[in-house]
Amino acid sequence: MLQEMRIRNYSERSIACYIHCLSRLSLYYKCSPDRLSLDQVKSYLHYCITEKQESTSTLNQIISAVKILFVDVLHRSWEPVNLKRPRREKKLPVVFSKEEMTAFFEGIKNLKHKSVFIVAYSSGLRLNEVRMLKPTDVDSDRMQICIRNGKGRKDRFTLLSEKTLEILRRYYKKFRPKKYLFEGRISGEPMHPRTIQKVFMDTVLKSGIKKDVSFHSLRHSFATHLLEQGTNLRLIQQLLGHNSLRTTSVYLHLSRFDPKDVSSPFDNL
Repeated sequence: MLQEMRIRNYSERSIACYIHCLSRLSLYYKCSPDRLSLDQVKSYLHYCITEKQESTSTLNQIISAVKILFVDVLHRSWEPVNLKRPRREKKLPVVFSKEEMTAFFEGIKNLKHKSVFIVAYSSGLRLNEVRMLKPTDVDSDRMQICIRNGKGRKDRFTLLSEKTLEILRRYYKKFRPKKYLFEGRISGEPMHPRTIQKVFMDTVLKSGIKKDVSFHSLRHSFATHLLEQGTNLRLIQQLLGHNSLRTTSVYLHLSRFDPKDVSSPFDNL
């Protein structure tokens, strides 16, 4: 299965995820996964829902892993009706207000950490996209940042703001990274994702922000604040690297509106 996924150019992260899903399935039944039936997989999914309270995303990852094994490796027939995917929860993402965003950045004293979060917010990057940035990806002439091999193995360009460029120049002078823009303790290696997430959560607590935010909230906030500024939704889609405008349209539900611009029909009765 590992060989099959590498031939099909799956990302290392996806490969690790699917192998982990199958490993857990094998441990549950104490046998090799190629000996399992779809009914057994269904029973395991039921266990994951009722006992482990796993998310819809995790359940879909398990189904995807099983499908790759059964269809592409074992060459079994696959009837989607026999193993339906659970309906995705339609939760709105949590975003920072602009005031909270200012408080968040003011609470960071470490220049490297501040640079990481400013790049993520000002350009709408995912955690792994920030980690894997290289100095050569920052194009100060065109005021763009190139995201190479992002989610779905796609390259794209996004914004580089003037203020972000100033901070990055200060950061580069001080740290002189060798390979990756934001390197960890080992020179030439990117910062570890857990380090970035821990610093993020510590900063949120220090800033007094009570919302249930995550690092990805910086990306959500980027898109929402752009929309509030009047940026075209199609352009936001391109900057985020979304395949579908439908994915980007969720931010329409998050943007704030001025109550002066709209009145309730109840007021006109």
